[in-house]
Amino acid sequence: MTAEVNDKPRGREAQRLETRQRVYAAAIAEFKRSGVADADIGEIVSTAGVARGTFYFHFPTKEHVLDEVERNLVKRLAADLARALESSHDLWSILTEVVRLVVAAEARLGPRLFRDVLALHFSQTRPQGWGKSTDHPLVALVAKDIERAQAAGVVHPDVDAVHSALFFLLGLYSLLVTNHEPKPARTRLLDAFLASTRRGLERQ
Repeated sequence: MTAEVNDKPRGREAQRLETRQRVYAAAIAEFKRSGVADADIGEIVSTAGVARGTFYFHFPTKEHVLDEVERNLVKRLAADLARALESSHDLWSILTEVVRLVVAAEARLGPRLFRDVLALHFSQTRPQGWGKSTDHPLVALVAKDIERAQAAGVVHPDVDAVHSALFFLLGLYSLLVTNHEPKPARTRLLDAFLASTRRGLERQ
């Protein structure tokens, strides 16, 4: 007879995880309301119902919360993109899908928190990131599809797939962070960005 194994956390570990999640949720709410720079740790711990030291126990800095928001965001984007890659597609439709997914993520997080998350990429004090570019799930998926299109003769043979994926994503993030035009104008800008990316990759 085999004993049933239950991997669900219990006791103190379950309590620690539940407290951490409360602090995380309270921090996100405060970040959305005030922005990370002006976020009040006192307000966060009051909302979470914990001592101030508890926040720092789980998240040494506010940027550590942002880092977790980014990791959760990237994992969801990568999972959604992986599903799109399972169907018949071409590279250009996949790049368009990446734009759609990232814009939808911006709507979920709200413009203020989304900008703060993306600004983390350029912070000198951010927690340790993904390491190599290919460790980043979204970069890896886009690069792999560029390589597939390259092998099919669609993309120029001199193109570096990893660098191109990285440039594409950083360019997209930069446009979304800096552009505050109405939706129609923003849509036209993103369409132009996709067309420019295609011209830079496509084999003539």
